[in-house]
Amino acid sequence: MSTVSAANAGTETTRLPGEPILPEARMHVVLPTSPVNGKVVHSKLCTKSKSASFVRHVCVDVSGTPLEGSWLAGQSFGVVPPGTDANGKPHKVRLYSIASPSYGEDGFGKVLSTTCKRLLSEREPQTAKDDPTDHRLFTGMCSNYVCDLREGDAIPVAGPAGKRFILPTDRNAHDYLLLATGTGIAPFRGFIHELFVGPPEGSPLHAAWRPCTSTVHLVMGTPYTSDLIYDDFFRHVAKQHPNFTYHTVISREVRLDGGKGEYIHHYMDRTLPQFDQMLRSERTLAYICGLAGMQVGVFQTLAQRGLHSGYLDIHADLAGIPPADWTAEQVKRRVHATRRCMLEVY
Repeated sequence: MSTVSAANAGTETTRLPGEPILPEARMHVVLPTSPVNGKVVHSKLCTKSKSASFVRHVCVDVSGTPLEGSWLAGQSFGVVPPGTDANGKPHKVRLYSIASPSYGEDGFGKVLSTTCKRLLSEREPQTAKDDPTDHRLFTGMCSNYVCDLREGDAIPVAGPAGKRFILPTDRNAHDYLLLATGTGIAPFRGFIHELFVGPPEGSPLHAAWRPCTSTVHLVMGTPYTSDLIYDDFFRHVAKQHPNFTYHTVISREVRLDGGKGEYIHHYMDRTLPQFDQMLRSERTLAYICGLAGMQVGVFQTLAQRGLHSGYLDIHADLAGIPPADWTAEQVKRRVHATRRCMLEVY
């Protein structure tokens, strides 16, 4: 069992070895009850042409609003769809991860972006009153609203939200293991941009920026190769910076070595030597973003391999239970991330 972190112990003054100092994140400068209008300035598909999913990279100009220059990479912003729900009430805010660096797509903090996947599914009963034979197409209201928007369209936005899933103040004081599935890759686009690409020429931040010298591993998991998001961007950055390694893990395709497809935790376990020393270092921070199922597998693998110290607080109730036998509910309630493990799952 790892030492209880300061956050879980309720003391802000005690900082354990390796715990990051995070910058102060601004929160809720625009409330969802009073959203401001941004303007869509760019929208394009960001998956391969043969992907069964529709994922769009959507850029929103928030210049002249309180959101301008207010966010940090890793935070979220809210979209408040127009209209009312089935009960005649205004739609609730939906949060989307910001895919931009803190200086925005433009270098001045005026344009933020997100990674939006259209929700398309068949209807399933949600309550006992629902018709079990109703299998009509269900389309997610907000995701399709965002993806349908064209350049020049207004979009009601709020935020930012989140204060923990962000990069530390001293970027070079830590190494980074970034784990993502699906649209969970969004905040890592912003991270990698800040660490290795930097503000464009003309930005007031350009002259002072320097590339990160730390070791960074990004592991991206998808069902098929065609589902990889921002793949060309990450491959390009990896070629330019030897201290950045980009891994792709495909679950429903045969691997190049002939092995069967795998999930991120299988890949980490199979290729452990490239992560072992890094995870044992107090310099390393882990960021996990994507589907909740990934959390279970990754936490189990870390514990099985004795690499959980510093990243996980494991409750005494699980003592004697092999990590491979932990249930999803046990992981949710009895295994908690420390300040060196940032978690955003859905």
